Amino acid sequence: MGEDRVDGAADAEQLAQRYQSLVEHTPDGICVHARGTIVYVNSAMVRMLAAEGADQVIGQPLTQFVHPHSVLGMIERISTLTYSGDASGRAEMTLVRLDGGTVPVETVSVLTAWQDHLAYQVVVHDLTAQRAAEDAQRRAEQYFTTVVSQLEEGVVVIDRNGRVESANPAARRIFGTDERSADLLGATIEELPMVLLDANAQPLPSTRHPIARTLATGETITGYIFGVDRPDGQRRWLSGSSRLLNPGDPDSPAVSSFADITEFRASRRQLEYQATHDSLTGLANRSLILSQLAGALATSETLPVATVLFIDLDGFKAINDTLGHAIGDTVLQIVAQRLQRALRGDDLVGRLGGDEFLVLLSGPARRVDLDTLVARLRSSMSEPIIARGHRIEVNASIGATELTPGDHRTPEVVLHDADLAMYRAKPAGHRESGALGRRPNNTHAS
Repeated sequence: MGEDRVDGAADAEQLAQRYQSLVEHTPDGICVHARGTIVYVNSAMVRMLAAEGADQVIGQPLTQFVHPHSVLGMIERISTLTYSGDASGRAEMTLVRLDGGTVPVETVSVLTAWQDHLAYQVVVHDLTAQRAAEDAQRRAEQYFTTVVSQLEEGVVVIDRNGRVESANPAARRIFGTDERSADLLGATIEELPMVLLDANAQPLPSTRHPIARTLATGETITGYIFGVDRPDGQRRWLSGSSRLLNPGDPDSPAVSSFADITEFRASRRQLEYQATHDSLTGLANRSLILSQLAGALATSETLPVATVLFIDLDGFKAINDTLGHAIGDTVLQIVAQRLQRALRGDDLVGRLGGDEFLVLLSGPARRVDLDTLVARLRSSMSEPIIARGHRIEVNASIGATELTPGDHRTPEVVLHDADLAMYRAKPAGHRESGALGRRPNNTHAS
């Protein structure tokens, strides 16, 4: 029996040594206090309080190391512990170190036997690193929010249900919605206070918007063009991209970013227009006429262009020489307007240069229809023109060449044939050298 007692005492002492070793080497601080005085601290707690050794802490009042703002809460928590083994919930508080610094911690207090009385054993977890990480994340989020709010590019976040979670000021400005308005937030694409358009200015169903595809497939889409008709009646053109906010998260919302390219698009179209239209009359220029004619000749099906008319004004040089180029320009502009009014909407009329015009007549044409049209054009252009007090009469010579299925001529040859037909139609007194050659069978002089 005596040996059993000795063995039991040895086991208990060995267990106590193991516990003490565990407590001493745990990364969390361990503090035991009784009757308001600290009676034990482990090595981690010594470091946490910036002490040189345990003797600087043991025997000191507990409240010396607890921030005044945390004392009342601590007292309330431990006052609820009644029996040995009772533990408090996790709670955050602030400790005060010996050097005056503070430490944010999370604590759990347990009422436990200590020597011949009860004491409070406190497990203390240092939150300094966690708080630093949280602060860094918070600063990063604030920085991100600040940057996004200052972008000229619109940024909208759409949740998995297709509803707007957030929109930066640039997005609201581009969409024409008040920055204080809640119309965007929580709205689905269908409920947005604007009409979405595709690149061809046709209504864009929400199911076809790239953001919908990104939400459905996770695909990143860049460089798409779409338009919005805003509540104020303005139409804006946007170049956008869409991607998942967190690609690795299946529940991630999508973010759509877009830049306003309205002015750029208008400028580009203006440049394209200037490259293909005559600056004086606004008619198609030689380049566009030849391009359209080449396309018609390359078509193996029904020819979109049936007849080409070459129109030249008789005696126009005399107008420039006697009245000046300003009046000559006015005459050309009025002639261009008369040609457009006399032709159908799908006919193309252009200015080759000087006083020469070309017309591409669409659809099949009968000879009697062509003669009637030519007579109408000549009659329209022969009406007197009043320019800066001068009464000017302008006549025109018109040559025609018809296109046939399988026509193997080049646009330049077609142009030459129509020019030749026009030359033969010009009154003898107005003919000039240069239009020589035999008229083909499918050309007509009028």
